Amino acid sequence: MDPTRAFMNDVKRLIVKVGTAVVTRHDGRLAVGRLGALCEQLKELNSQGYEIVLVTSGAVGLGLQRLRYRKLVNSSLADLQNPQVELDGKACAAVGQNSLMALYDTLFSQLDVTSSQHLVTDTDFRNDSFRTQLSETVKSLLTLKVIPVFNENDAVSTRRAPYEDSSGIFWDNDSLAGLLAMEVKADLLVLLSDVEGLYSGPPSDPGSKLIHTYIKEKHQAEITFGDKSRLGRGGMTAKVDAAVCAASSGIPVVITSGYATDNIIKVLQGKPVGTLFHKDAHIWSSIKEVGAREMAVAARECSRCLQTLKSEDRRKLLLNIADALEANESSILAENAADVAAAEAEGYEKALISRLSLKPGKISALAKSIRVIADMEEPIGRVLKKTELADGLILEKTSCPLGVLLIIFESRPDALVQIASLAIRTGNGLLLKGGKEARQSNAILHKIITSVIPESIGDKLIGLVASREDIPDLLKLDDVIDLVIPRGSNSLVSQIKSSTKIPVLGHADGVCHVYVDKSANTDVAKKIVLDAKIDYPAACNAMETLLVHLDLSSSGLLNELLAELRREGVTLYGGPKASSLLKLPEAQSLHHEYSSLACTVEIVDDVEAAIDHIHQHGSSHTDCIVTEDLEVAETFLHRVDSAAIFHNASTRFCDGARFGLGAEVGVSTSRIHARGPVGVEGLLTTRWILRGSGQVVNGDKGVVYSHRDLPLQTQI
Repeated sequence: MDPTRAFMNDVKRLIVKVGTAVVTRHDGRLAVGRLGALCEQLKELNSQGYEIVLVTSGAVGLGLQRLRYRKLVNSSLADLQNPQVELDGKACAAVGQNSLMALYDTLFSQLDVTSSQHLVTDTDFRNDSFRTQLSETVKSLLTLKVIPVFNENDAVSTRRAPYEDSSGIFWDNDSLAGLLAMEVKADLLVLLSDVEGLYSGPPSDPGSKLIHTYIKEKHQAEITFGDKSRLGRGGMTAKVDAAVCAASSGIPVVITSGYATDNIIKVLQGKPVGTLFHKDAHIWSSIKEVGAREMAVAARECSRCLQTLKSEDRRKLLLNIADALEANESSILAENAADVAAAEAEGYEKALISRLSLKPGKISALAKSIRVIADMEEPIGRVLKKTELADGLILEKTSCPLGVLLIIFESRPDALVQIASLAIRTGNGLLLKGGKEARQSNAILHKIITSVIPESIGDKLIGLVASREDIPDLLKLDDVIDLVIPRGSNSLVSQIKSSTKIPVLGHADGVCHVYVDKSANTDVAKKIVLDAKIDYPAACNAMETLLVHLDLSSSGLLNELLAELRREGVTLYGGPKASSLLKLPEAQSLHHEYSSLACTVEIVDDVEAAIDHIHQHGSSHTDCIVTEDLEVAETFLHRVDSAAIFHNASTRFCDGARFGLGAEVGVSTSRIHARGPVGVEGLLTTRWILRGSGQVVNGDKGVVYSHRDLPLQTQI
């Protein structure tokens, strides 16, 4: 659930207003399919105990279509040759109202729901006795699980033009819905439109963006409205006016599309659909939507302040973060449990839920890894090379931060902690965008970490990107953001790489292989294969393909390996040879990351065939050989072109913490800058510092170059 919509849990009584553009098609006829879907949603909510009042438009549009047809049928040839006179709107309303309510009655009756009809005018609401009686009648109907259906009685209304006054009198069905929400003390008002919500400009304009939460102080002057409703009197301007009025009275409002078949249900589930109007939105804006560039620039400025700290002060900052995480463990686990429960309710795959869950002991393990990073040798300003260029002219190559990092990751909230600690140790600014499924976990972790960052640095050192819509804007900032590291699915990484000029570090897949050679020790092979697959199947370094030497198919070891895997619940698929020889279901692809208790098995002729298979179907992540033949092992280690290649060791060792890096921002399979688990060193670059005493080039006259290497210092 979106944190700003947690109040949906307390909603019991709601007003639903459906606009003319939803009720009718473009030709003016009733959109029976949309109305049917609407009534089915209301039926489901009614059965769940919600009290629902429906405010409907569409009578004028429907009546107009019917009267045009009737006039055409009754016209003479002479009549048809004359210009058509515009039909009277009140006559259209009178005719259309009858047909509209008949349809609602039929649809609700088919769903075993009782509805009632209420035609009102603005004049009615000037009478206090009427308002009191109306509220009592509606409450009585709601108690009986009846759905009252309201419409302004345009046929007899004396209103001629729209106006607003302090009495709350309405002039269209949007303002009527807002007025009814206040009269019957509704918990929520939903305004259904023909677009997804309120946009910053006309929805047809490619530059317009959907506004998720309306903040009057921010958006009122920024929004450009498009055309009004094609048939009704309202349009988006009327909806916004009604929403602002209701929200200021304490009734939350959501404007969303009535074309979707389940948007009302999604709204009540707290999902971020449509545009929310809420009286506290201006308070939420203090956690305001910061522009992409502003956020990135702030992170860079804060990182420069961080770099001025002494090494010991940065170390203390990391230790304080570790302590804060342990002190707030119960709060973190509570938010994470809410994320996990929501993911399970949404039907997410088990592999994703496994990555999402912070299991017992995880917070302590994260705190321990932060302390390891804190106690590492100072990474910034290390002298990597020192050269005397000429007499009195000394050049130093030193380590320095990359600048600002944008990390986009899915599912795993523990990644936020690891990445943030590495960024602080290396003096980098950081922008983080986690998956929506870990929203609450990421929010609490970000809050805890930034709460201990000193004011002299600023909590904008680490920015948490709130919306997926901000990502395209961030990826355009190649002048501010220095490196993008996507952690997630193949589609995520591929999409990021194709959408930015900023260097991208990461891997698209973790198709890791274990090759069991003919000389493998049986017990060693069993231990490694089982660990590589079942220790943590969702990890990117888990075994996805088991390659076995052909000779082992007749020795019994292959059958033993398969039996052990099956015993642990692993589903086996075969490559072309294995599926034929072992009667396994054939794998759909030899390049497949299962991220679960499943793997591909294939039989190869020898180590050369194993290497060829890995190069053709692997992902250059981590690959392992199990063999007692050292010559074969060296062939494999030197020829497999992957970021990590192991001999007689599980692929699960390919991890920043296990490599002694403290933590990792990810595993890189690229061949530029950093490769394999990326820890502190992978987040650094170099710069050159030249110290002289007034030397000039002047065509190199009088400069005697020595280019003599000098002893290194660990710190400049």
